[in-house]
Amino acid sequence: LPLTRAPARTYPFELDPFQRLTTTCIERDESVLVCAHTSAGKTVCAEHAIAVALRDGQRVVYTSPIKALSNQKYRELQDIFTDVGLITGDVTIAEGASCLVMTTEILRSMLYRGSELVREIKWVIFDEIHLLGSPDRGWVVEEVLILMPPGVRVLLLSATVPNAVEIAEWVAELHGSPVHVVSTARRPTPLRHYVCALGGPGLHLVQDEDGWFDEARWQSAVSGLPVLKPPPNAATLSGETVVADGPSSKQLVRAQQVIRVLSRLGPLAMLPAILFCFSRRECELLATLLGQAAAAAAAAAAKTAVDATAAN
Repeated sequence: LPLTRAPARTYPFELDPFQRLTTTCIERDESVLVCAHTSAGKTVCAEHAIAVALRDGQRVVYTSPIKALSNQKYRELQDIFTDVGLITGDVTIAEGASCLVMTTEILRSMLYRGSELVREIKWVIFDEIHLLGSPDRGWVVEEVLILMPPGVRVLLLSATVPNAVEIAEWVAELHGSPVHVVSTARRPTPLRHYVCALGGPGLHLVQDEDGWFDEARWQSAVSGLPVLKPPPNAATLSGETVVADGPSSKQLVRAQQVIRVLSRLGPLAMLPAILFCFSRRECELLATLLGQAAAAAAAAAAKTAVDATAAN
């Protein structure tokens, strides 16, 4: 149905069909569950919900599962809307702002305490709603959805999930208002799979964006891999080589291989990149080694420049 007034926000590009449908539902004051691939443009939907709330003099909350994502989203939204605050437990910035970015746990705590803020909220945006099924964090999202006042509208952002309609039906029953399910299978950012085998040469494209698997490149990537040996003068404990007062040999080898992979991404114009670490210690080790590698590269470049100047 046609809108009764101009949209709260316009864009310098043509919206995808799922974005147009989602923003229309938001303008009509109706909740939406958006399922789309990574980089498909779900952020546009979130920004539109914030723009609607600010236009109508209402408050909106953007929740994310972890503090790091909350900090990042706060910086992004601050550049667009300015009237943005942040509450993560560690940091509180402009808690009286019309748009507040916070972790899901913070919002859950506010709901339990009966915070004044809760009575002022019109929209809540849930990022990564597919974590609803996670045994570790899903219960927090579930409690927040159950405890929210019925007049609050929700925008649920998710990667593609098989039970989107089931989730929407549950939320609609909780709040007594409709929840639209908007999904798209289109992936605007091509997904290509590369392999850089541990200890092997090169970075190999083994599956293109059309899903075609290159068996020859795969064999080239994994054939003739060397056997990695632990560093000398180290003791062995529980099957893993451990260096006293430092990272294990396994962690060092893995870190060195990661740095080797990252060094190959630059010439292919594939930086910046996101690297996932499964422990804080590994993350700190990689950050330290990458800093050292960057410093060494900068020193080498400076020496090369000095030598070239001297030669001239």
